[in-house]
Amino acid sequence: MSIIFMLILISLIVALFFLIAFFWAVRSGQYDDDFTPSMRILFDDKVEKDQ
Repeated sequence: MSIIFMLILISLIVALFFLIAFFWAVRSGQYDDDFTPSMRILFDDKVEKDQ
């Protein structure tokens, strides 16, 4: 029975770690621009020719 409590405690610690990592990523701006990367592939890059 004690192993169940230990597994629950470990899973809660891991879940808390991922929650903290998610909030850190949101606060540091990782999810600010979710439109441009998906649209960037649709447009061709401008090729500059050497003269």
